Amino acid sequence: MSESFDRYVSPLSERYASREMQAVFSPDAKFKTWRKLWIALAETEKELGLPITDEQIEELKSHADDINYADAKAREKIVRHDVMSHVYAYGLQCPKAKGIIHLGATSCYVGDNTDIILMREALGIIRRKLVNAIACLAKFADEYKELPTLAFTHFQPAQPTTVGKRATLWINEFMMDLDDLDYVAGSLKLLGCKGTTGTQASFLELFEGDQEKCDKIDIMIAEKMGFEACYPVSGQTYSRKVDTRVLNVLAGIAASATKFSNDIRLLQHLKEVEEPFEKGQIGSSAMAYKRNPMRSERIASLSRYVISDALNPAITSAVQWFERTLDDSANKRLSVAEGFLACDGILDLVVNVVDGMVVYPKVITKHLMAELPFMATENIMMDAVKAGGDRQELHERIRQLSMEAGRTVKIEGKDNNLLDLIAEDPTFPLGKEELAASMDPKKYVGRAPYQVTKYLENVVNPVLEANKDILGMTAEINV
Repeated sequence: MSESFDRYVSPLSERYASREMQAVFSPDAKFKTWRKLWIALAETEKELGLPITDEQIEELKSHADDINYADAKAREKIVRHDVMSHVYAYGLQCPKAKGIIHLGATSCYVGDNTDIILMREALGIIRRKLVNAIACLAKFADEYKELPTLAFTHFQPAQPTTVGKRATLWINEFMMDLDDLDYVAGSLKLLGCKGTTGTQASFLELFEGDQEKCDKIDIMIAEKMGFEACYPVSGQTYSRKVDTRVLNVLAGIAASATKFSNDIRLLQHLKEVEEPFEKGQIGSSAMAYKRNPMRSERIASLSRYVISDALNPAITSAVQWFERTLDDSANKRLSVAEGFLACDGILDLVVNVVDGMVVYPKVITKHLMAELPFMATENIMMDAVKAGGDRQELHERIRQLSMEAGRTVKIEGKDNNLLDLIAEDPTFPLGKEELAASMDPKKYVGRAPYQVTKYLENVVNPVLEANKDILGMTAEINV
């Protein structure tokens, strides 16, 4: 098939989302699910006593997957209704069952139930990739749990941490996202067969006023489609707050991914950490030497889209009128599918970046040692007190020397000379050797290595062990 270059093609399909996620929101997945739902409806109605034959159901099953798209498309041009077009097309293939297809149902029976089914399947893909991202970060955190690094508050040098401890901050946010995803995915229910305004009036008529059969139809269809239940009440549609909850999960993942990617971008600027950079990759069209963090930037870019996309279902759910209005349809087709496609691309990038991340310990140590004398002043002061110095006098003097060293660094552009200044100052009964002993970075990271170990052991590893059957994915980036 030749490529077409004369019409818009979504970058989500061409550049960012996996084929697996694209398949979930493909026409094939949608319309094959419609047919599964029509079969489930016919089977359930037969089991509840309606005059539907095994022959009719078998005919429906024999054409469950070979959808005659041309017939449906031609019909839709006439009737301007996608569901009725596919009912008509299915009927052409199943003449014996034609009269019982979609019996008693509304368009939302196939439309809304399919949306729930596909969202649950898509959440499964997102979940697998999220767990793998956590696993990759856990391995990274464990590997670098003892490597001291300069920490930052306000992006200003602060008390040291370790590279691994910083990674646990990224993991923790993704773990919260996993909790949210599991809760929302576990709460998804089918719409079932609720009729035009949610009253099941058409089914009460079909079953000649038998309330018990009307109660059973939802349960039986849910079971056939792999769900435990249907929403107990609705209008014609399931509440659009369901879409809001689902996309809020995606937006949460996007926010966590942005935090991670921004930190990587800043660390790459500092030359402490780099995302993968392939042999033939070009960082800049003008500056050949550049190694731009383009994958992390892409994470941030796609994440911004997903975060803002979550407003679509929120606004849509807020403006639904009474039992049904159709201003949700066009928006849902875009916002739900594209939110999933973008989030899928984000997690592929996260896994790819972490899996190939390069750490430069010597640069990390160099930056840390340039600032450590300032951070070691409390320890130096305590050592001087133990050696007979006056605490208040020492505090004032070390404050003055710190300001002098700061001027040397900032104004003269020289190295931090605070230790030399202290060693030369008669107020401090400490020599250079004693001062140098206080410059071991591991003295200043507190419980960071221990915290990493306990966090991984107590929180992360049990989740990874419970999900070991879905671990081991790798992510290839298209561009």
